[in-house]
Amino acid sequence: MSRFVIRGGRRLSGRHKPPGNKNAALPMLAACLLTDEPVVLSNVPRYEDVHTMLRMLENLGVSVDLRGHAVTLCAAGVRRTRLDAALCRAVRSSILFAGPMAARLGKLTLYPPGGDGIGRRPLETHFAALRQLGIRVEGRNPYRIVCSNLTGADILLSEASVTATENVLMAAALAKGTTTIFNAACEPHVSDLCHMLNSMGAQISGIGTNFLTVEGVERLHGVRHRLEPDYIEIVSFMAAAALTGGSLEVEDPPVSSMEIVSRPLRMLGLRWSYADGKLLMPAEQKLRIHNDDDLAVPKIEDGPWPGFPSDLMSVVILVAARASGSVLFFEKMFESRMYFVDRLIEMGARIVQCDPHRVVVSGPSTLRGIHMSSPDIRAGMAMLLAALCAEGESVIDSAELIDRGYEQVERKLRRLGADIVRRN
Repeated sequence: MSRFVIRGGRRLSGRHKPPGNKNAALPMLAACLLTDEPVVLSNVPRYEDVHTMLRMLENLGVSVDLRGHAVTLCAAGVRRTRLDAALCRAVRSSILFAGPMAARLGKLTLYPPGGDGIGRRPLETHFAALRQLGIRVEGRNPYRIVCSNLTGADILLSEASVTATENVLMAAALAKGTTTIFNAACEPHVSDLCHMLNSMGAQISGIGTNFLTVEGVERLHGVRHRLEPDYIEIVSFMAAAALTGGSLEVEDPPVSSMEIVSRPLRMLGLRWSYADGKLLMPAEQKLRIHNDDDLAVPKIEDGPWPGFPSDLMSVVILVAARASGSVLFFEKMFESRMYFVDRLIEMGARIVQCDPHRVVVSGPSTLRGIHMSSPDIRAGMAMLLAALCAEGESVIDSAELIDRGYEQVERKLRRLGADIVRRN
């Protein structure tokens, strides 16, 4: 166990180089199981969730060579079909082994996955779709995945689940015949996985839309693939600079993804531009909530892509607490995501929690340091940013939860000027 100790009030400015998107890295690591040839991934984030996935692959018999931000994987020697129960409980992404292992070896023993406690996250969307491809799911703890005849099908997902879409894509790539996926997730990391699979020999069309078609092939080959930078981390560091009055220069930003998530950020007063392959955010951002044209209290809500990502709600709620004006946040996807606002209220934020899904934020608020604990990755990062702009000292326990989604976060923040240390 570890904690962060932060002394707030210091301006953060400088350059930031984001790693690859974690939500792209996790399914791509699982996709190495679809071939016995080497898969080389670059710009891989060194998050704890990534290291957990690599340990799970090694336990199955995959050769793993991790050097810096590049990893070479070879699943030629995979023979084991049982995942480690403790590792399954550590990450939600363990479910991503179901599709590729069913396609590769026809069976898998999978324990219930863990992950953040942000609300109910059922697996039925995954299992219902995989069953349509001819995969049997038996038992509950553990689940036993069995398949002898993988066959394409027309699949309507009950929700636009990112990981269910990825599971179906990986299994369908090696299924006989054609698979169509209606109501597919179309987040940038899903598209990035599609491009990687096509580079391995898959035939996926409709990339970037919610209707995907997969023509099954007999085999896939190795690939070299570079991950797109993580827009979630970019926005988090933009918030760190803006909340402390500093400036930020981001290398190689994914411009199309940034523009899709930009509306709520610009509504709160954040401004930036692009030049020479960089995102440039000037200092002294004037954080002010812009009302709707009818002068009603504006609303920020999340939703499936191209809606605003749920993973950014916690950080943006904090930015709103420091901006002039009022705004309603509507978290539609997870019923426990908002509970962390109690800590922001304790720090001095003016927030009214209407119900598990909605909060009204009125600012600007002056925050003061407190002792708190990180409940999940994204709320933990919001608490960390709150501490950076608060008066006095803050302590955040369970720092390792933040490590699951941010790489060496305290070192990166110190380079920008933060007063932050980690204590075990």
